[in-house]
Amino acid sequence: MNNLETITTHFCLTGQVESIQPLGNGLINDTYRITTTGDNPDYVLQRINHHIFQNVELLQSNIEAVTAHIRQKLTDAGETDIERKVLKFIPTPEGKTYWYDGESYWRVSVFIPNAKTYETVNPEFSYYAGKAFGNFQAMLADIETPLGETIPDFHNMEFRLQQLREAVAANASGRLSEVQDLVDELEKRAQVMCQAEQLYREGKLPKRICHCDTKVNNMMFDEDGNVLCVIDLDTVMPSFIFSDFGDFLRTAANTGDEDDKDLSRVGFNMDIFKAFTKGYLESAKSFLLPIEIELLPYAVALFPYMQTVRFLADYINGDTYYKTQYPEHNKVRSYAQFTLLKSVEEHTKAMQDYIWSI
Repeated sequence: MNNLETITTHFCLTGQVESIQPLGNGLINDTYRITTTGDNPDYVLQRINHHIFQNVELLQSNIEAVTAHIRQKLTDAGETDIERKVLKFIPTPEGKTYWYDGESYWRVSVFIPNAKTYETVNPEFSYYAGKAFGNFQAMLADIETPLGETIPDFHNMEFRLQQLREAVAANASGRLSEVQDLVDELEKRAQVMCQAEQLYREGKLPKRICHCDTKVNNMMFDEDGNVLCVIDLDTVMPSFIFSDFGDFLRTAANTGDEDDKDLSRVGFNMDIFKAFTKGYLESAKSFLLPIEIELLPYAVALFPYMQTVRFLADYINGDTYYKTQYPEHNKVRSYAQFTLLKSVEEHTKAMQDYIWSI
């Protein structure tokens, strides 16, 4: 019995393990498909990256609470095919949904049959994504179980600006003079970009349970192209709804690449914005406050701004966080994201007009 098979014996699986093969191309966790004999379900085995998700107990507690709540919502709504519409994690004999082998943390979920993901980003799939992530938030709007932050301060703009200011003060790599113009531009916008945290302190803006990693490929589709469920729940935690709305559009609505050297290619695609927003508001309007809807264009600007801040801080620090392919990579990323931000700013009124027209 190989090491992976040994690990599966610590979970309450049904049936005999036939094979274990790598699955997908995830960047964070190592993932495998467990095939079993006969009519028993197949499973997904994952090694949890505990360097990123340092509190695995909290991580799995969040996921258990979220999946249980969604499962109950689907049951109450009379949904069929529930087993394909929400993830199900398998316990150990001790009742935990993870196992620690002394070096790594592991978990097992039921493999969803006859389902697939897509990498496509176009108006059609952006609409599906908006609807799916809006529905995900809507189902969790009344969850009573308290959830924790699996990555503390992940989308906290004040915290990210503090990191940049510390990088500027230290200037560890001696690169500050190259990018001082960009630092100045970011500082001009700092107060406006931190308004979510300020409104939260004033009691005007709530935190909700959000996915915090909204990508098209984090949805499972059935054979007919219908969304089954949202997957990859590691970053599900309390946040502003802007996390799910703005982060999707930062990547999906960028006409160029995240690290585009040709800034003339970088811009904001309003067709993707309209499709995603239409789907999102169809699902989420039922629970959103007026201030959350009003600030959706701010959310779209927030995420390229935040990513500019993060790439730039890393460049000034000497490339200590993000993997780079060449010495100027983080600098190129910073200017590409800032170019996207400026395009978003130019489209602010058009975004506002569209939101209020729906």
